[in-house]
Order: sequence, then C-alpha cells, then structure tokens
Amino acid sequence: MSAAAAPAAGDAPAKKGSKKMLIIILAAVLLLGGGGAAFFMMKKNAAAAEGEEGEEAGADAGHAKAAAHAPAPKAVKHDPGHPPTYVALDPFVVNLADRESERYAQIGMTLEVDDPKFAEQMKGYMPAIRNGILMILAHKTSTELLSREGKETLAEEVMREAVRPMGIEIDPPEAEADTGKKKRKRAPVYNPVTQVHFSSFIIQ
Repeated sequence: MSAAAAPAAGDAPAKKGSKKMLIIILAAVLLLGGGGAAFFMMKKNAAAAEGEEGEEAGADAGHAKAAAHAPAPKAVKHDPGHPPTYVALDPFVVNLADRESERYAQIGMTLEVDDPKFAEQMKGYMPAIRNGILMILAHKTSTELLSREGKETLAEEVMREAVRPMGIEIDPPEAEADTGKKKRKRAPVYNPVTQVHFSSFIIQ
C-alpha cells in the first residue's frame, strides 16, 4: 500500500509544474503577441507617414519641375484700346514767302488723333483750323520746306495750330534768353493730335 501511494504522490507535483509551465507559456505568447501587434502597428504608422512625406516631396518636386519648365511671362505692351483716328485735310496751295522769286507749295497732310470723339469735334472747327495752317505755310520759304528739318518743324507747328481753335493752347519749345536764364515754363498741355503725316509735298 505504501509503495502504490508513493507514485500517486509524485504525480501531483508533476501536474502542478506542467500547469505552471503552461501559464508561463501562455503569458509569454500573449506578451509576444501584444508586442508583435504593437510593433506591427508602429511599423504601419511609420510607413504611412513616410508615404505622406513621399507624396508631399513628390508634389513639391512636381511643382518645382513645372515651374522650371513654365514659359516666362511675356511683356505686355500698352494698348490704348483703339487704333488711331486719321483726319485727312484737303490739299493746301499757298504762295511762299520767297523774296527772290515767286514760289508756291502744294501740300497734302493728314492729322493723327488719339481720340475718335475729338476727331469728330475737329470737323466743326475745320475752317479755323485750315486758316491757321495756311498762315503758317504763308510765312515759310521754299528753302525751309525743302529740308527734312523744315518739314519736321512744320509738322510740329501744324500740331499746335490744329487744336488752337478748340481752345487748346500748346506753347512752342522755349529757347534760353540771351542772358542765359530760362524762361518760366507752364505745365505741359496734352495735345490729342499726335502726328502730322504728309501725303504730298510739292514746291514750285
């Protein structure tokens, strides 16, 4: 009886040890499982963050590349909004101021005006405008009108005289006085007549 009881008593500690070992193994598995899950989640989050950074970097690189290949902005030229308006004048035939011989000029000219409304208004003042231009031509000599400088001076005088009947007074360029002092200048006045184009220029 004592011999049979001894093995039974020996089995009890063995079962307790195996249960304890099983609990330790389960705890280790749980710990490893939890740690593995945590490691997996951390790795996943890190990969996601790297992916977002990569997308941002790629977007920045794309913008930089697009900016590098984008064409440079073109200079924008000033556009007055409409083409110039031309006011054609009937040809002028006038005796010149030559003393040696009788000379006359036949000149056709067109005024370039930057405002169509102003060009339309000029038609109502045309008799006074033509009279002023004829007075300018009558004081010219053939020598003055035959040179390029003379024609340019005439064009400047016509530009000033063409707007005078409409109440626009344009002062001619002022030269220095003999004393070397400059005359006091008024504020510049805007002239809607911007150019004078000669269509014919005959001196006889």
